[in-house]
Amino acid sequence: MTDARDPAFAAALRTRVRGTVKEQEGLARYSTYRIGGPATVLLPEVAEDVARALVVAAGAGVPWFALGLGSNLLLPDEGMTALVIRLGKGLDGLEPLGGGRFRVGAGLPQPLAARRTSEAGWRGLHRFVGVPGSVGGGVYMNAGCHGGEWAEVVTHVTVVDATGHDRVLPRAEVPFRYRASGLQDQVVLDTTVQLVAEEPAVIQAEVAELYRWRQEGTPFNQPCCGSVFKNPGGPSWQKTDGPRTAGQLIEAAELKGTRVGAAEVSPMHANYFVNTGGATAADVRGLIALARRTVRERFGAALETEVKVVRPDGSFADSTQD
Repeated sequence: MTDARDPAFAAALRTRVRGTVKEQEGLARYSTYRIGGPATVLLPEVAEDVARALVVAAGAGVPWFALGLGSNLLLPDEGMTALVIRLGKGLDGLEPLGGGRFRVGAGLPQPLAARRTSEAGWRGLHRFVGVPGSVGGGVYMNAGCHGGEWAEVVTHVTVVDATGHDRVLPRAEVPFRYRASGLQDQVVLDTTVQLVAEEPAVIQAEVAELYRWRQEGTPFNQPCCGSVFKNPGGPSWQKTDGPRTAGQLIEAAELKGTRVGAAEVSPMHANYFVNTGGATAADVRGLIALARRTVRERFGAALETEVKVVRPDGSFADSTQD
């Protein structure tokens, strides 16, 4: 396996793409946790850059990792041997198709998609106004909040696979489930959604309330990844009373304010672990292990991470293991 940080690989990639290739680029700037070591990062200018980069990577035996706004990820301290393809400007369009249908680029931030569609009098994406991720990441992880998720509004998804071939998948061919899309080994380029008409004044009031809740109920302005754990469910958690959500369980375990290194369980919301300044991925992983172990010992509940812990080769660590 070739390291994407090899200067020869970066040079070969530059000859094939219109976008920018950055070498030894610190990943902390691309993560809402502000954590992550050096990598070779491609900033695509057009969607075709993504396909070309995947072909170059495949030919060189280099793994790859698609990155949006980095809001649900813990990137490695040692950096990444995988090529990081950062989807942003150039893939951030919002195109009205008529009748409440919109084609939304993977690089568009979810809050912007929420505001622009709601201002036009359409509800469905409005609930994502306080979620600091990209549309592509939201679809890939089937992000959800306030009782809704991307799977409810998606009609089609355009993806490109590891061989550089793109295709448009209808909703029926995307195996969405809780916090997952089943689109492994594919990069989301854009998605088409079907929204519902609403009086602009009504939906704008709802958007303002959702945004206010996000500001007052979460550590909105501290580096973090959003929710660290999924809410427990299934056979591992059958209680009908007492703490049930991940945040309630961590708070009941008296872990608010607990630190490992510079990573802290937020005193505001126990399912948010914040970087208080200079935290490492190792600090956050240590805090995750502590919370998981304590909740299991106190309540018998198994916590699975919602945050994706990324390895240097771009693969994800097991979400059920410390």
